[in-house]
Amino acid sequence: MIRRRIVAFVVIVGSVALAAWGGVRLFRTLDQPAVTPVPAAAVKRTSVVFTISANGDLQGGNSKMMTAPMTGSPQLIVTELRKPGELVKKDDVVVQFDTTEENFKLREAQADLAEAEQQVIQAQNETLAKEEELNAELIKARADVKLAEIDCVRNPLIAAITATQNDLALAAARERLDKLEHDYPQRRAAASASIEIQEAGRKKAVVQADTAKRNIDSMTLKAPVEGYVNVERNTNSNWFFPGMVFPLFQVGDAARAGMAVAQIPDLTSWDVTARIAEQDRGHLNMGQPAQFRIVALPGRSYRGKVTNLGGTTGPPWNRRFECKLALETPSPDLRPGMSVKIVVETGRLESVLAIPAQALFERDGKPYVYLKTGQDFSPRDVKLVRRSESQIVVEGVSEGQLVALANPDQKKRENAGSGGAAKALSK
Repeated sequence: MIRRRIVAFVVIVGSVALAAWGGVRLFRTLDQPAVTPVPAAAVKRTSVVFTISANGDLQGGNSKMMTAPMTGSPQLIVTELRKPGELVKKDDVVVQFDTTEENFKLREAQADLAEAEQQVIQAQNETLAKEEELNAELIKARADVKLAEIDCVRNPLIAAITATQNDLALAAARERLDKLEHDYPQRRAAASASIEIQEAGRKKAVVQADTAKRNIDSMTLKAPVEGYVNVERNTNSNWFFPGMVFPLFQVGDAARAGMAVAQIPDLTSWDVTARIAEQDRGHLNMGQPAQFRIVALPGRSYRGKVTNLGGTTGPPWNRRFECKLALETPSPDLRPGMSVKIVVETGRLESVLAIPAQALFERDGKPYVYLKTGQDFSPRDVKLVRRSESQIVVEGVSEGQLVALANPDQKKRENAGSGGAAKALSK
């Protein structure tokens, strides 16, 4: 029994001593500040590839654009529109605009044409009647001259007064005949002019009817080739704000004359359009190689090259330019409007000293790094040669030296702050 009590006492005393020792260790741990090490990386001599990454949209390279026609109307309402990506055959209707106004103009022009044709017929009949009237007057005048000449033949046999009257009557008949013959072309031309006036009105009505028919036909946009429909964005808006994304055209939208509503891309030729930050423009040139990854087709990679660098637009804080790239060796499952991840290789430097991008700092526009010397880091000015998305080529350091990936001074302040918090917690 005594032995058992001694063993129990020893166990209890050992447990109490162990607990006390653990408490002391915990107190010392809380009393000491937590030190977070500064991450570092070695300066490497390597080959650095410089690239520009961007997001873009897939479009047909030789697209057949379908635009709102010039009908004289300021706005055209879309009444029928194929869905984006829908397959159509040649001469299938892709876009249909509201033809109510043009149909009214056509009926009005047809009514004017029918009226003008009747007026032409009426003018022709009136002209024929006037010509008959003129001919009758000429025949009567010539007959009067003949009768007057016959009466003058008897002048030697009749009284002088009667003979004088016959001469005067003959002169008057001849004068009236001369006047009718002189005025006949003008009077006939005046009668024919009325026909020409009515004929001009008829031609005007014909032109109006033909124009209305052409406008109605042009308001039906048919597919010029077989392919997939790519609906354009509706920029016909009275308000705009930076970064605004316009919606696609849909039934009921209004389009201005000349606006692109849809297009049929060439399935054998594809372009990628991207908007890239202005500061990257100097690194891009025509013909530079590029790689594409289609978001909707994971695991596939395509190649291409830069084909066009457009103008720069946008607010001062977000200036961007449009860049077009041609896609090589396309696959049949590509569709217009697909999102594309673009990587353009802009250059390569061989056997240069490179550091991670987060290891470079700037003060007053001058680049520097934190170089490890002993157990601490000290700032060192360097020369920035060129920057890539993940690496920076510099001069002023040696291969193998360690540079901080975070600001050591800031880490010291963070460690000091965490130590103060620990002391306050221990108290």
